[in-house]
Amino acid sequence: MNQKKQINLTIDGQKLIVDEGTTVMQAAEKIGIRIPRLCYHPQLSLEGACRVCIVQIKDYDYFLTACAHSVEEGMEVLTNSPEIRQSRRDIIELILDNHPKECQLCERDGNCELQNLAYSLGVRERLFEGKRKRHKIEDSSVAVVRDAEKCILCARCVRVCAEVQGVHNLNQHNRGFDTVVTPFDGSNMDDSVCIQCGQCINACPTAAFLEKRHTDRVWEAINDPNKLVIAQTAPSIRAAMGEGFGYEPGTPCTGKMVTALKKLGFDLVFDTNFGADMTIIEESNELVRRLNSKENLPLITSCSPGWINFMEKFYPELIPNASTCRSPMGMVSALTKTYFAKKINKDPKDIFMVGIMPCVAKKFEIERPEQVLYNNKLTDAILTTRELNWMIKSYGIQFKKLHDTEFDNPLGESTGGGDIFGTTGGVMEAALRCAFENITKKKLDNVEFKDVRAVEGLRESVVEIDGLKLNVAVANGLTNAKSILTKIMNKEKEFHLVEIMACPGGCIGGGGQPYPPRGYEILDKKLFAKRAEALYDIDKKKKHRIANKNESIKKIYEEFLKEPGSDIALEVLHTRYNARLPRGI
Repeated sequence: MNQKKQINLTIDGQKLIVDEGTTVMQAAEKIGIRIPRLCYHPQLSLEGACRVCIVQIKDYDYFLTACAHSVEEGMEVLTNSPEIRQSRRDIIELILDNHPKECQLCERDGNCELQNLAYSLGVRERLFEGKRKRHKIEDSSVAVVRDAEKCILCARCVRVCAEVQGVHNLNQHNRGFDTVVTPFDGSNMDDSVCIQCGQCINACPTAAFLEKRHTDRVWEAINDPNKLVIAQTAPSIRAAMGEGFGYEPGTPCTGKMVTALKKLGFDLVFDTNFGADMTIIEESNELVRRLNSKENLPLITSCSPGWINFMEKFYPELIPNASTCRSPMGMVSALTKTYFAKKINKDPKDIFMVGIMPCVAKKFEIERPEQVLYNNKLTDAILTTRELNWMIKSYGIQFKKLHDTEFDNPLGESTGGGDIFGTTGGVMEAALRCAFENITKKKLDNVEFKDVRAVEGLRESVVEIDGLKLNVAVANGLTNAKSILTKIMNKEKEFHLVEIMACPGGCIGGGGQPYPPRGYEILDKKLFAKRAEALYDIDKKKKHRIANKNESIKKIYEEFLKEPGSDIALEVLHTRYNARLPRGI
């Protein structure tokens, strides 16, 4: 193995040796110096657009961008000379002078990278008054709002959409002062190939992209005495929301989360993990049927609405392979407005169901025509983790001081298999646990299928169940998914079960999760791993870890659904998907 050439250089008077090809920015971080940046991200291609990371090099008569230039032998770098500090300040001042003057009204106030840089560089006034870019807010989308006036042209949204998600929906159009980031031909997000995943929101350093707010409609429902307002919370919420209240990443906050929702005024709090267990029972039954018939294999999971949107637009040929199961959220909502409504003698129209989700695409999911059952909309509003955290703070609730509260029954019971749905590979692992017992009729002693856990983004494996070898694959982030989908389309490899999550890391990296706490970046695998570990810890502590052990689910089958795959189960718990093109194409 060839050893990389070593480069000697000096940064701010400190000598160091690094590998050839190391950028100045990377070299500086090795000795504890963080050079300011806006457009740079370690998981994305180099853009070199913002120029905030400029440094001074001895014997150079111009500044270099630290993110895009590699070290050279004998290089002497200054990262904080008076000239550099002044130039960086000038750059930020120019960006701010073409930026809306509404920090106190902005949803990113206090959590904006541009704002933080302005503070750290000592920008205390606006120096120029003149023509400023003007664009209308594009909020016609059901999920993603675009405010081009707050865009600083860093292109992080463009790159995450293309390089991580493989959608290529966004680009910079026009030139010079008129440059703007939009979908092709300036169409709105719903009319484009956007899959509503929200990764552009996570990647944006300002507030040029945000989720469509549902907080007002939730407050209105809570204050309506005629509404029974029910929240259901996705698995990954409990592993991430604590970051917004000062907890270390990976701290489970399940009990406090339920207490906070009750204090906000929710009448009942159900657990989407219940729906995850139900999904696994229906989906494992579906898998066994397909294995026996050898039709429509591989079975591809359908829990991620961003992935479903992507499939319908880019891979409609694979729709027959997708599981027909509703998402876990959809199942809880469907059972709430059928089985539970009848049980408590309540008109489903008087039940207001709120999904607390890590996923911006859930706002898109609830508006699909398939999300209506017996003339009742299944889920009425979606709050992202960020929106829930804001509501809790807005209400004056001191989250860390809350006691723990249990979920309400009957749709609050779950097994460990439901908890791990929130991380990539979790759906696969939960399905394999249940499928093992369905196929073998034996008790599964070791319930952990660690070979399918894939925080790294892509994993293929062979799982043996009682002599039956299953080829399985797990992918998160749709660029990773494309490599699996290509193999399926080209018949390069025979898979039996495939899990695809639209967002990097799965739901723990969803487009509606908290912005990364200090010390972490977006797309940070260390952060994803900590959130995932929280879910695995919850799983390990559960009395039951396989979905078919959920006693409440057994009771619902006895009283209402009869058996997995029955006619009533197919009507209530299953759905359909259709090839779709953006309007105008």
